[in-house]
Amino acid sequence: MRIVVALGGNALLRRDQPPTAENQLANIRRAAVQLARVAAQHNLVLTHGNGPQVGLLALQAEAYVQVDAYPLDVLGAQTDGMIGYLLEQELANLLPATRAVTTLMTRVEVNAHDPAFTHPSKPIGPLYTQAQSVQIAAAKGWSMAADGAAFRRVVASPQPQRVLGLQAIRWLLAHDALVIAAGGGGIPVARNTEGDGLHGVEAVIDKDLCSSLLARELHADVLVIATDVAAVYLDWGKPTQRALNKVTPQALSEHAFAAGSMGPKVQAAQAFVLATGRRAVIGSLEHIEAMLAGSAGTQVCLATADTLPYMSNVNSLDP
Repeated sequence: MRIVVALGGNALLRRDQPPTAENQLANIRRAAVQLARVAAQHNLVLTHGNGPQVGLLALQAEAYVQVDAYPLDVLGAQTDGMIGYLLEQELANLLPATRAVTTLMTRVEVNAHDPAFTHPSKPIGPLYTQAQSVQIAAAKGWSMAADGAAFRRVVASPQPQRVLGLQAIRWLLAHDALVIAAGGGGIPVARNTEGDGLHGVEAVIDKDLCSSLLARELHADVLVIATDVAAVYLDWGKPTQRALNKVTPQALSEHAFAAGSMGPKVQAAQAFVLATGRRAVIGSLEHIEAMLAGSAGTQVCLATADTLPYMSNVNSLDP
């Protein structure tokens, strides 16, 4: 099968961890073990998030006052290289030497007039207390928003319109390469006013929405959205919390999911399934083989005959 796996930024750098190089490498090594087993059997395209990483680079750039901070599109490209290099190296260490592993810098076109530019919503960087967030917002002019019990910086997250460089990705897949592409949702670019070229924009594209678009363009058989929870949950954090097993895109539309976390994942899965009639899965990277087998995660598909409303034993899956 041809599989697109969207690897969450928080799966690479967990919420409770300091953003050190050592922590990130340890997480990537664990992820590579899971991904290599899938790649040994399937045609694999790997995308990844960059929220914690691009936010950290933005903080570091702000601290160097001798020059203006680099814009988010350039910082996003830096995270593509950093995370892509680490993933590529660890996967290459686990796969046969004859199997190519390639990282591509991927530009993704957005609309320069997307309303997201006036309504920042994408959380990046580390977690802060409310008091810290107020101080940082005042000092740096950043927009801040709640992320669970904490607060994070939020930036513009326009909708991905077109993935550039598809020809290269298709060529590599045809030659059995494992391709790492569209890191961080891709490097955001927009049309010049004259329409004769592209320029980078100050934004971070949601990696799940971009991965869904990429999976559609590549005619993937399955879209896997790997995150740090075992499934899509209803009533998250409440005594009535329960995990969805098999569900249709239409059924998912009956529920609201957090815009800064599960919402884009659900939207991405719905878009892929409705456009292709194929399957999307949302769940923990640790369960990826079971997710592909249909026995773990939230399976999003058009078929309704075997669709169950909830998992039979939701307590076995820790959120």
